[in-house]
Amino acid sequence: MAHDEEQREIERREDMTFFSRYLLEWYHGQKRDLPWRRSRDPYHIWVSEIMLQQTRVDTVIPYFNRFIGKFPTIESLADAPEEEVLKCWEGLGYYSRARNLQHAARQVKESYGGKVPDDREAVFELKGVGPYTAGAILSIAFNQPEPAVDGNVMRVLSRFFLIEDDIAKAKTRVKMEVLAKELIPSGEASHFNQALMEHGALVCTPKSPHCLVCPVMERCAGRLAGRETSLPVKTKAKPPRPETRLAALVEGRGEHAGRVLIRQRPSSGLLARMWELPHWPAPEVLGAGAARPGDAAAMDRLRRSLAEAGIAARPEEHFMAAEHTFSHIHWTLQVYRCREEELPLPVAAEARAPYAAQRTSSEAPELFADESGQSAERTEMRWIGRGDMAQYAFPNVFLKLLNAYFDERDAAASGG
Repeated sequence: MAHDEEQREIERREDMTFFSRYLLEWYHGQKRDLPWRRSRDPYHIWVSEIMLQQTRVDTVIPYFNRFIGKFPTIESLADAPEEEVLKCWEGLGYYSRARNLQHAARQVKESYGGKVPDDREAVFELKGVGPYTAGAILSIAFNQPEPAVDGNVMRVLSRFFLIEDDIAKAKTRVKMEVLAKELIPSGEASHFNQALMEHGALVCTPKSPHCLVCPVMERCAGRLAGRETSLPVKTKAKPPRPETRLAALVEGRGEHAGRVLIRQRPSSGLLARMWELPHWPAPEVLGAGAARPGDAAAMDRLRRSLAEAGIAARPEEHFMAAEHTFSHIHWTLQVYRCREEELPLPVAAEARAPYAAQRTSSEAPELFADESGQSAERTEMRWIGRGDMAQYAFPNVFLKLLNAYFDERDAAASGG
């Protein structure tokens, strides 16, 4: 028995040596030319790793180049208005990443003179930096033998070493981190961790892995067992809760002609401080398929929601539908054209003043209705035209809705 265990350990070590050697050789010959790989600047690596969370490389590249062009140093990011940072992140999603990154940049500026620390504990203290990001910064930028284990890496390790533990569990991640650290060849942490990431992105893909061109195919236990497509084991996450919402595309008249009304979200919570079209939950009685074009109940609810918010506008017709998925909510937005009524709205884009401040003392204060429909904090509203959009950061779904509206209007004006 002892001999068998000793033999298994010898084979395991041989597999590990084989894996590390041939993966590194493959990487040096096949790695992609990515902008954040052109230097060891820890700031660039940090920004890229935050952007790459939940986002494809091809999507990130132009965002990374624009972001570094706008904020070339940690100090410039730390000192920038948050609105500029969010605008530069617009369309990339998961906006808390941008806020955390700026908060952490301020930490680095204040505590480390604008230089990313190379100490593990110091890096972990930065806002928004977890085990994976810390490992990526320390290994790639500083060549420290720290593991950087994300979903891609766990998939590769699960298949090659035939690990059948559930990767959704924290204890499995810890196990993978121990293994990944063991695999790092001496002095090669930077290249090896990038090789693992690259292999997961290009070869050992989630579906239909490219085993025939895999540099470590020969000793891949998952492939030899016919398990390459069923690994890794991962329990399914709870699906996002569906929610139908009624959105108001309020078209201005008079001094607001050619403009639409937008509002700013609260200073905390989902999509904090970003701008959007006003919207509210659809009536529960209408169900998930609520608010179809011409739905009288939906239009009546929207009319009452506008009035309760102090917005002098009336729904006229359905404009379009749009969808947006968060980790826990799936929005179906039914968007209605609404016309500003004769009573002037107590809001002025030119003055850029808080909406509530422009109301008379006899009027009820304007409050933001949160995702549950409950009143939360005071909000701000603005009238904007297409040329004003560059000044505001919008979630991607509202950016698309506004562009669709202005495109349609411009086409109608030109007779197209």
